Amino acid sequence: MNVVFDFAGVLFHWQPPELLSRLLPHRTPDEAAALRLVDDIFQGYTGDWGDFDRGTVEPGPLAERIARRTGLPVDEVRRVIDGVPDELTPIAGTVALLRELHAAGRPLYFLSNMPEPYAQHLEATHDFLGLFRDGVFSARARLCKPEPEIFAHCERRFGLDPAHTIFIDDVAHNVAAARAAGWRALQFIDPGQCGAALRAEGAL
Repeated sequence: MNVVFDFAGVLFHWQPPELLSRLLPHRTPDEAAALRLVDDIFQGYTGDWGDFDRGTVEPGPLAERIARRTGLPVDEVRRVIDGVPDELTPIAGTVALLRELHAAGRPLYFLSNMPEPYAQHLEATHDFLGLFRDGVFSARARLCKPEPEIFAHCERRFGLDPAHTIFIDDVAHNVAAARAAGWRALQFIDPGQCGAALRAEGAL
């Protein structure tokens, strides 16, 4: 049984409202304002930020594009872009699951929508990524979840049999896309729920 992990929201902490409240407190006086700003900047990881995930825009031009579209000062947008790596801290319970799966001999891979600067940061910072046999970052593949092509790309690159592959992602439409591609998939809520689901699937 192959196990494929998403990164942000599964293996690494990712709470954009918390990020924006910390970096731009003057624009996030309450939760509703923070959520509106999340929508404005990240656009559901489509649009400008989607191009960043896909590797077709660099941080500088991205900041300028978002500033023009939203009316935010470009230095504030750049503060957000530059602040993301500090937000991507490991989720201890998921790292423990990763180690348990590795000890059980499960082939481990990752599939993450991740811009190149953040991918480089994670690779340079976290030794436990060495537990993965291989992985795909969207910026390097020039493909993004939930596009069917990225799942086909992973199958070819990793040599996966979809029927013997479990994909773990926190985003419902990515889980649905994996299932549509023939993969087994589960939606991550927290490490305890994920571990129970992996045991139910026979992966642990």
